[in-house]
Amino acid sequence: MTANGRGVVNDVAADKLSHAHEGDRKFVTALARGLEVLRCFHPRDGFLSNQEIAERTGLPKPTVTRLTYTLCELGYLMQIPRLGKYQLAPGTITLGYAALANLGIRHVARDFMDQAAEVLAAPVALGVLDRNKALYVDISRGSATFTVQLEIGSRIPLVETAMGRALLVTLPEAEREEHLALAAGKHPEKSRLMRKILDKAVADYEKYGFVVSTGEWRPDIFAVGAPLIAADGSGTYAFNCGAPPHHFPSERLYDEVGPMMASLVRVVDDALNGRRPHRPDENWMSPVKSTGIHDGRPEYGGP
Repeated sequence: MTANGRGVVNDVAADKLSHAHEGDRKFVTALARGLEVLRCFHPRDGFLSNQEIAERTGLPKPTVTRLTYTLCELGYLMQIPRLGKYQLAPGTITLGYAALANLGIRHVARDFMDQAAEVLAAPVALGVLDRNKALYVDISRGSATFTVQLEIGSRIPLVETAMGRALLVTLPEAEREEHLALAAGKHPEKSRLMRKILDKAVADYEKYGFVVSTGEWRPDIFAVGAPLIAADGSGTYAFNCGAPPHHFPSERLYDEVGPMMASLVRVVDDALNGRRPHRPDENWMSPVKSTGIHDGRPEYGGP
């Protein structure tokens, strides 16, 4: 989990990581490979074989076999002999829980997220940049009557999603362009659309303090994202809130949901820096209408 929004852009195998650090005497290639094996397990994956792990990581199968054996011995993987496959073991839960427990923004933001989710009747999530994806680290579902199949640990695209764009707009232009090139390389048929929506996300953020997506990733989700750059340098985070188009039409995204996400960023930033109590009241949500009619409001049109 990389909360600081920096690091490797490509979702690459350990050997490529090793090549990137060639000549770095402090870089331990064997450790990098072992961690890549753990990273290749995704939510709802179930079990993976050595062959499947090799395909996901790009590592040779004999190397993967040795790594999975070692990780089983250390308690980070569990082998299912009947299937000849592996799953993450409780040892990895300890690592993940420790990482989440030490992510202080989750504890500060949670009550505010709950309040916003209840008022908007839609899930509000918190995420960080994790290589070339946005990683969910918390979610509040509020009074939503619909289900968005995303959980803590879910990884979603950057350019195509509101949370991802909220993280991208805070990056230096060169890094943002690198992420765009990677996404466009995977979906060349969408390269022009990706350029358009990312440019408009930057403009939206500068004008409104939030970004909007209207079905570019999933046509059933319209969403808003707003970034928070921690004043102590601990990281860049993004809040998002999404719902079906009938619940969040474009006008509501700009007039209500977006301003509330921008307010959420401000109030959490204030709480993190001791400028207000951690316990929320309803006052922070009162200015939920943004100023102006937003003539010239950008339209994104999903694929």
